[in-house]
Amino acid sequence: MCRWVGQLGSDQATLVDDLIQAPTSLLRLSNARPTARQTDGWGIAWWDGRLGLQRVVGEGGAFEPSETPKFRAAALKAHGPVIVGHLRRASNPRGLPHADLIGEANSQPFMDGSYIFAHNGMIPHPETTRRRLGRFRDRVRGVNDSEILFWLMRAHLDSDDDIVAAYGRSVADLWEDWRSEGAPHAGPYSGLNVVWTRGTDELWAFGLARGDHGPALADPARPYYRLAFRAEPDRVKVASEPTDGRPGWNSLENGHYLHARRTSSGVRWETAPIPGLAPEDLAPMG
Repeated sequence: MCRWVGQLGSDQATLVDDLIQAPTSLLRLSNARPTARQTDGWGIAWWDGRLGLQRVVGEGGAFEPSETPKFRAAALKAHGPVIVGHLRRASNPRGLPHADLIGEANSQPFMDGSYIFAHNGMIPHPETTRRRLGRFRDRVRGVNDSEILFWLMRAHLDSDDDIVAAYGRSVADLWEDWRSEGAPHAGPYSGLNVVWTRGTDELWAFGLARGDHGPALADPARPYYRLAFRAEPDRVKVASEPTDGRPGWNSLENGHYLHARRTSSGVRWETAPIPGLAPEDLAPMG
């Protein structure tokens, strides 16, 4: 189960505090709990006004001596209207040897053209779901089930440029695939917490999880999958959990999405329920 943070802001915005300096920055969260270290890769993607979309990834934990300098350098370099950082703790629904799960192809965020995507959670039948990807099926590079979810949403957006509808159809697909596999006890997903951008002027986050998965890494009173967001006049950030203890963080309710967009007067945002979810999607979260 992973951690991520995303921000929509000005052309010269940075995310240094949330990535490396804050008390519960992404770097600190990577080693916050000995039993849940984020050891299986990391990545930072951002829009650079001169160079375009940039991405730096690592294969190990951001806290490891071999990885920390690279992570810090990428965090300091990342600036622009969109920045997304991700820590990976690999799920393994295929039952592969752990060594096969590791590699840059499996590190998030994933990208395609102007799209940036990061996910926290697990889908249990990635090979079944992969059959739905159409022309994107051959774009899959790794063995990360999150990558299957990325291309599934991307395939839906290919036919209808409505990101909320694409997310909802993806959730419905996972339920259908789960039933086709005999409806095993684990359910069609653990978490579908997604941050998604498709350009320099907007950011979307979707919060959806089922069941009790224990506490967040930094706050034992906070459910692991409960997203947090912080809105300021010139930027909006959303994260797997607050990256500092300052007031101003809000929780994104389970089954809701956040949409932030840049305007001539600053960054505007809204939250709303994800339409079309089944009652089973909204089972209480621990």
